[in-house]
Amino acid sequence: MVFRSEEMCLAQLFLQSGSEYDCISELGELGLVEFRDLNPSVSSFQRRFVSEIKRCEEMERILGFLLREIQKAKIAVPQEDESPLAPPPRQVLEIMEQLQRLEMELSEVAKNKDKLQRNLLELTEYTHMLKITRTFIHSRSRVSLILTQPLYEEFPTMETDSATGSTGMQRLGAKLGFVSGLIQRVKVEAFERMLWRVCKGYTILSYTEVDESLADLDTGEISKSFVFLISFWGDQIGHKVQKICDCYHCHLYPHPENDEERADVLDSLRTRIQDLNNVLHRTDDYLRQVLQKAAESAYTWVVQVKKMKAIYHILNLCSFDVTNKCLIAEVWCPVSDLANLRGALEKGSRKGDATVPSFVNRIPSSDTPPTLLRSNKFTTGFQSIVEAYGVGDYREVSPAPYTVITFPFLFAVMFGDLGHGVIMSLFALWMVLTEKNQNKKRSSNEIWMTFFHGRYIILMMGLFSIYTGLIYNDCFSKSLNIFGSGWSVKAMFTNQHNKTVQTNALLTLDPNVSGVFSGPYPFGIDPIWNLAVNRLSFLNSYKMKMSVIVGVIHMSFGVVLSVFNHLHFRQKFSVYLLFLPELLFLICLFGYLVFMILYKWLAFSARNSSQAPSILIHFINMFLEFNLVGLISQTGMQVFLLLIAVMCVPVLLLGKPLYLYWQQRGGKGLRRLNISCTALQFDFADVLLHQAIHTIEFCLGCISNTASYLRLWALSLAHAQLSEVLWAMVMRLGFKVTTEVGVVFLVPVFGLFAMLTVSILLVMEGLSAFLHALRLHWVEFQNKFYHGTGVKFLPFDFSQLPSVFEQDGLL
Repeated sequence: MVFRSEEMCLAQLFLQSGSEYDCISELGELGLVEFRDLNPSVSSFQRRFVSEIKRCEEMERILGFLLREIQKAKIAVPQEDESPLAPPPRQVLEIMEQLQRLEMELSEVAKNKDKLQRNLLELTEYTHMLKITRTFIHSRSRVSLILTQPLYEEFPTMETDSATGSTGMQRLGAKLGFVSGLIQRVKVEAFERMLWRVCKGYTILSYTEVDESLADLDTGEISKSFVFLISFWGDQIGHKVQKICDCYHCHLYPHPENDEERADVLDSLRTRIQDLNNVLHRTDDYLRQVLQKAAESAYTWVVQVKKMKAIYHILNLCSFDVTNKCLIAEVWCPVSDLANLRGALEKGSRKGDATVPSFVNRIPSSDTPPTLLRSNKFTTGFQSIVEAYGVGDYREVSPAPYTVITFPFLFAVMFGDLGHGVIMSLFALWMVLTEKNQNKKRSSNEIWMTFFHGRYIILMMGLFSIYTGLIYNDCFSKSLNIFGSGWSVKAMFTNQHNKTVQTNALLTLDPNVSGVFSGPYPFGIDPIWNLAVNRLSFLNSYKMKMSVIVGVIHMSFGVVLSVFNHLHFRQKFSVYLLFLPELLFLICLFGYLVFMILYKWLAFSARNSSQAPSILIHFINMFLEFNLVGLISQTGMQVFLLLIAVMCVPVLLLGKPLYLYWQQRGGKGLRRLNISCTALQFDFADVLLHQAIHTIEFCLGCISNTASYLRLWALSLAHAQLSEVLWAMVMRLGFKVTTEVGVVFLVPVFGLFAMLTVSILLVMEGLSAFLHALRLHWVEFQNKFYHGTGVKFLPFDFSQLPSVFEQDGLL
C-alpha cells in the first residue's frame, strides 16, 4: 500500500493489423491499462467488431443452456486452478461448431426424453383410470334400481318395458355412452356443478381420488388428481360433456366396453410402461454421459468466451489510422508499468501474423488521470472502507495506511473486552487460515461473503479489543487480578476497629492513610475497581477524558496530513493560509483542553484532589472571563491562546481569496499555483464563498467533532454495562445452585449465555461500534485533508470481469 496514488500517464497504442487481438489478450491477462473510448459518437451497433461480439453472445447462450442442463443433472463442473488463455481467432469457429453440435444433440435427446416421459405419464394415468373405473361399474351393477312409476314424468323413464324390452330413452333413439379420464382435485366441484347445470341431470358422474400424486402433463407439477366416469344418454349430451371436459383441461381416455377388453388393455399398458421405463433409463444414461463430457470442458469454454467477448469490446473502443493498417488505442497506464506494457505488446506481436511490431507512445494530457492505489489481501478491506466515502483525487494523500491502525483501535476503544476480543480474533483467524478453501467454494450468501471479505479487519479489531480489554481489565465484565491489587484495607483497620468492619457493608479506602495504596497497577485498571460502588463514576471520568484526548490527537493528525497535499500540488500559499490557521485554531483551543486534562492528572494527587477544579467549567470560563485563578497563574496564556484562535478565523476566511486575487492582478510572490487556481476567468466572489463555507465548517466542526468523539466513552460504557447485566442475569443464576444438580443446570445456562453473548455483544454491539468507528473516520478525520472526488482506475483485467453464469449460480 502506498501513501498516495501512483503516477499515471496517457499513452497511445499502435496495434498492427493481424496482432491486435493477441496484444489485447496479453494486456487483459496482466491488467495494466484502462482503455478510453475513441469512438464516443458511434453507436454500439455500428462498430467494426459487432459480428464477433454477436457470435460470442450466441456462444454464451448455448453455454447457458448447457450449464442449466448440467445443473439439472446434478453434475459438478470442474474448475481449473489456472485460467485458460483466450483462444486465437482461428479457433473461434471451431468452438462455435462444437457448441452448436452439442446443443443440437442435447436438444434432440431432451425433446425425445420429454416425449417419452409424457407418454409414460399418459399410460400411468390410463392405468389408474382403468383400475378405478372398474370399481365404479361393479358397484353400479350390484345396486338394484327400484323405480316406481311416478304420477307424471319430467324426463323419460329408464325403466325397461316388458312388452318391448327397451327403456324410455331407447325408445326415443338415445344411446348410452361413457366418458372417463382424470381431472385436478381443485377443479372437481366446479366440474360437477357445470355438468349438472348444462346436462339437466342426464348424466351420472362418479369420481374418486387417485392414491398417489401424479405429474401434470402440461406443467409438470406434482398434484393430486381424481378419476371420473360419466354415463350419459344421447349424442347431444355426449358433445356437451366433451366440451365441458375440454374447458376444464381433463385428460380423457377411452373406456372399454367389457371386463375382457379392460383386462387386455391393462396387460398391454403394463408391457408398454415397462418398455418405456427401460428406454427412459437408457436415455438418461446416454444424456448423463453427454453432459459429463460437456462438463469437463464447460469451465474452459465459459472463460474463453468471456475473454473473447471482452477483447472485441476493447477493439471496438479503438480507432483506425488513415492507412487503415493498424488500430490506435488510448490508455491510462501507471508510469511504473510502462516497461511491462511494452513487453506485453512485443509478446502479442510475436503471437500474431503482423510483420511490424506494435508499440506504445506516451502523450501529454491535461485531463485528470484516474486514481490507482495498489493493495493486497490484507489492506483491501481497509481500502474499501476509505473508498466507500469516496475515491481519492489523483495523487492525493490516502488515509488507508493510517486506517489500518486507527480504525481497529477506535473500534476497540468502544468494544474493549478481553473475552469478546479473543472470540472475535479466533473467528477471524479461522477465516484467514481457510481463505483458500473459502475462495474456491464461492458462497452465494451475501452476509457470509461480507464477513469473509473483511476477515483481516475483524482480525485487527479483535486483537486491538484484546489490548483495550487488558487496559480496561475487563473480561466478560470481570477483572483479572494478574499482578495483585495496589489497594489494601488492612492498614485502615486495626483490632480496635473490628466493630466498624463488622457493622458496615461498605468501606471507604482512604489513599492518604499509609499502607492503603501501594502504587498504580502495572498494566491497566486496578481490579479492585470491579468491586467498588463508585466504579461507574471512576470509569465515566476516565473514559470521557480519554475520548477527548484521542479525538483531538486524531483530528490534529488529519490536519497535519493536509500539508503533504499542499506541498505535493505546489500550493505553498495553502500551507500558510490554510494549514497553519487550522492547526493553530485546533491546538490553541482543544489542544489546551488536552493539556489541562493531562496537567490535572499529574498535578493533583489523592491528598489535594478535593482542590482540583472542574476542567469543563474552567474551559467554558476561558471564553467568558479573562481574570481567572485556576490551576496555575495562566491568565495571560489563556488570553494569548484565545486571541491566536480568534485571529486565525479571518486569515482562514480571507487569506486564500485575497492571495489568489493578488496573483491574478500580476502579483510577484509565490508563483507556483495549482492548475485549477489559474483559470482564465477568476471569480473572486465564487472563491470567497467556497472559502467562507470551508471556514465555518472547520471552526464549528472542531467543536462538534470533538464532542462527537465522546461516542467512544458512551459506547464503551454501554458495552461494559451490557456485559455486566448479561453476566448477572444469566451466569450468576447458574452459579447460585450449589447442589449436584447445579452442574447439570449450568450446561443450558452456559449455552444461553454463549448464545446471547455472540448475538448481542459480539454481533449487534460489534456492528454498532463498527459503524461509529466508520463515522469517526469519514466525518471527523478524513474531511480534514481528503476530498474523495476522484475517479477510480479500472484496468482491463480478465480476472476482474463479471461472469453472468456466476451471478446466476450456474458456476
